[in-house]
Amino acid sequence: MQTRLADWIRETPAGIEAEAILRKCVHCGFCLATCPTYDLLGDELDSPRGRIYLMKQMLEGAKVSQRTQLHLDRCLTCRACETTCPSGVQYGRLVDIGRDLVEERVARPPLERIRRWLLKNVIPSRTLFGAGLGLARLVRPLLPQSLRRKVPRRRSSGPLPASAHARRVLRLRGCVQPAIAPSIDAAAARVLDRIGITLVDAPGSTCCGAVTHHLNDQKGALGYVKANIDAWWPFLEAGAEAIAITASGCGTMVKEYGHLLRDDPRYAAKAARISGLARDISEIVAAERAALAPKLVKPKIHRKVAFQSPCSLQHGQRIVGVVEGLLRDAGYTLTSVPDAHLCCGSAGTYSILQPELSQRLLHRKVRALEGGFPDEIATANIGCLAHIESAAAVPIRHWIELIDERMA
Repeated sequence: MQTRLADWIRETPAGIEAEAILRKCVHCGFCLATCPTYDLLGDELDSPRGRIYLMKQMLEGAKVSQRTQLHLDRCLTCRACETTCPSGVQYGRLVDIGRDLVEERVARPPLERIRRWLLKNVIPSRTLFGAGLGLARLVRPLLPQSLRRKVPRRRSSGPLPASAHARRVLRLRGCVQPAIAPSIDAAAARVLDRIGITLVDAPGSTCCGAVTHHLNDQKGALGYVKANIDAWWPFLEAGAEAIAITASGCGTMVKEYGHLLRDDPRYAAKAARISGLARDISEIVAAERAALAPKLVKPKIHRKVAFQSPCSLQHGQRIVGVVEGLLRDAGYTLTSVPDAHLCCGSAGTYSILQPELSQRLLHRKVRALEGGFPDEIATANIGCLAHIESAAAVPIRHWIELIDERMA
């Protein structure tokens, strides 16, 4: 795509990156076929190609309006378009640049600004989010059914392993997962313990920064990024092998740390190393398949599982088929899930900020997951888990919990 950026952006790091991405786009339209919002709305401005045109016009100096903001807000950042694109257009990075610039130029209504401020300050705080969820669970029986289903039920974590192994990996605790489903990290700790790896907490680690980043406060997100680097670095220097991440949305973000801090002289090298050591829990477990196999209970069980592969796993991290293989190894039968590449509509805070579109995507996803009559649904991301649980008729858990259940 030929473009000539305006003087105010051309020589900046954002401008240089945006121009390189824009020049890769050849207008082919392959992205339209896999874009959830284009599929729902049929408006090309709600497709990656249409949004790229809007961002190109802005970067070339055209006036930015609420119309541009609306179409960029509607993007899920699911990155399905990147998986489809034959030219390797890094749309996710481009839309981050575009949203940041639009946020500076188009004022939001006061109530919308307050809502976004609350989201970016409450969700990343384990204390505030945990207290809010605890209160919601207390009053859950009094809520109308439509709201009651949106309050996740308590999940017991179960026992934690007491042994300490020579091999250690760090844990990203994240922000909402400890309150919604402490059972996930506990299951991961037990699985890793049985194959000779200890899951270690680093005091001071915090939210990965994804929520704040996707709410267009990219400078604020870097505060969380640097806090995690500072917390993890001494443990990596002391021999920790990797950073184990059980929420695939967080994994996508941590693997971007090196890119986000590439121009920071103090953090660039550390961030690049941390991105290189970040591992989705499926990558760690799959690498230890030989140690895992003898620990699995035999024989095969007759339980059908529908695996919902989050966008952050299959499109953000490009991990495809790994979890499915681990579940089959553990004896589960996987059901077919039509249109498995499409987003469930959770997408961080998207389900709150774009409820109508999110609900349409959610109910389509639940129909696809339940179409094979599974006994339960498995996923790899806490946001997807909570979102799907609010509409599904069958139970949903993180896939590592299913592996934990099948280990001797």
